[in-house]
Amino acid sequence: MNETAAASASAAEDGEPDRGATDATDAADAGATADSSPVVVGEDVRKSYGDVVALDGVDIRVEPGEVFGLIGPNGAGKTTLIRALTGTTEAEGDLRVFGTPPREVDPQRIGLLPQSFDPPERLTAAELVDYYGGLYDAARDTEPVLRDVGMADDADAWYETLSGGQKRRTCVATAIVNDPDLLFLDEPTTGIDPAGRRSIHRLIERLAGDGTTVFLTSHAMDEVERLADRVALLREGAVVAVGAPDELIAEHGGEPSLEVALDGPADEADTEAVREALRETLADGSAAEAEPAPEVDSARTGLRIGGVRPEGIGDAVDALEAAGVAFESLAWSEPSLEDVYLRLTGEEYSPRSGGDGADRAGDEVAPDGGDR
Repeated sequence: MNETAAASASAAEDGEPDRGATDATDAADAGATADSSPVVVGEDVRKSYGDVVALDGVDIRVEPGEVFGLIGPNGAGKTTLIRALTGTTEAEGDLRVFGTPPREVDPQRIGLLPQSFDPPERLTAAELVDYYGGLYDAARDTEPVLRDVGMADDADAWYETLSGGQKRRTCVATAIVNDPDLLFLDEPTTGIDPAGRRSIHRLIERLAGDGTTVFLTSHAMDEVERLADRVALLREGAVVAVGAPDELIAEHGGEPSLEVALDGPADEADTEAVREALRETLADGSAAEAEPAPEVDSARTGLRIGGVRPEGIGDAVDALEAAGVAFESLAWSEPSLEDVYLRLTGEEYSPRSGGDGADRAGDEVAPDGGDR
């Protein structure tokens, strides 16, 4: 078990009050979740590992019942921020979860799936969920929890015999067994096949619909775009953009584009020929306006023509034919959260790189060995 999970589990063993109890303390807690106060607040959050700055004045606010996505390059500080918010690392600034410092929050109310999680391998999936459920005063029954993550048919299989995707789904089960009010999911679908991903997505949507606040980090931009109500992009320890996915896409995503598949990257002669043909096509067209001509660039598999609206695809095809560029296929797309990511970070990413890739968890390690 990594230290993030261990700290969460050991806190649960301290015997905090049952969230289902009816004493005055729990009543106050229930009132806190029912009002409009933010569930998570971070103001001017800072954390350094020696000379390396992991968090540099982060401001963050997560409202009750929303799915809040956190994205950014490896080493941007995402894991450090989660650790600070879950009370497993110290950080400067004002951090509050349910209105209190993270280390004072009732562990019963928090669910946590770390990016790196290594439970005992000689236990079955059911035994693992039983074990983690037993750390809380109140927990859901193991069978429906496993059913939620698509592991009911493999409940009696040893963890060490499970596939990577099955292991990850079992780990998700251990994070929701206590029916948390706030759920932290750090790369929840790493290594999970498409059907399994869809199951986890539906689970997250259902939890949020029932009032659970979900704090989600992922390198899969399509996942965050689908699930998150709001997204924050973290770069070099600072939040550089925050908003609803469609708002971020409208502001930072750029224009629709037409991908032209060739037998390889277009050379400069073909690229310039298409540019010139587009200028002439637009100049001759009856709908020619004072709009800038679409941008034409060489891409890994052919050409990319930016700024093409659906009604302009025919003009692009005419320009390709006029330039003598034979193409295999066309694919038109609107900008997405991936485009926002690339524009604001200026770097590529691997959306499904696997759980142990060097471009993932290994990059978020501080000089002293702590996660970044």
